[in-house]
Formats: sequence, structure tokens, C-alpha cells
Amino acid sequence: MSINMALNIPAEQMEKYKETARKAWQREQTQRKKRHDRAWQLARQAATLLKTEYNTPPVVLFGSLTHPDRFSLRSDVDLAAWGLTSVNWLKASAAVRNLADDIELNLVDISCCSPELRDIIESEGVIL
Repeated sequence: MSINMALNIPAEQMEKYKETARKAWQREQTQRKKRHDRAWQLARQAATLLKTEYNTPPVVLFGSLTHPDRFSLRSDVDLAAWGLTSVNWLKASAAVRNLADDIELNLVDISCCSPELRDIIESEGVIL
């Protein structure tokens, strides 16, 4: 016995439900793709800012943006930079965050992060 019969859902009603669900999924995929593209644009923009204004090469992107299957409509942009000082880290972090209000941008000073996070950044990160 099919679940439709067990729940007494008419076939035409089930088809409407499936079509509505399919359209909702397609809309979400389109929105996720747009957000993914926007996040990459912001990551590159932040890397340029950090390199030119704060002399921080390299800048590395890590986290969900480097794994398209993990990137969602709520994902943020995670960046790591080398060469920041205690004096300029706060300014650099604020400058990166101020690039956008639609996607959160996070900046990690590689010299201050845990060994576990550093290993992830170094093994999975993408140099920008």
C-alpha cells in the first residue's frame, strides 16, 4: 500500500503538493547560487582590501564557501590573514565586516587561532 493511499490523499492533490515542493526547491537553489556568487565576490573584495590596506598577504578563504555542498542561505564568509598586528587587527576586521550587510564576513588572525583551526585553514583553505 502506498503512503498516499494510507493517508487518503487524492492523487491530484499529491501531484499539486509535489509540484509546489519542486518549485520551492528550485527557488531555494537559485537563491543559494546567488548568495554563493555574492559571497565569493565579497571574499575577493575583502582579500584585496586586506592586501592593499593592511599588507596581509596571504589571505585565505575557508569554511562553507570552499565547500559548495555545505554552503547555505545562512552561510557566512570566513577569511584568515597572516601579518596582522594587535594594533591593526581590529581595524582590519571592522573594515572587512563593513563591506556588506547582507552576508557576514569574519576575519581570523592566523597567529591567534587554535592549532586545530589553523590545520583546517591550511589544509582546506583557498588562497585569494
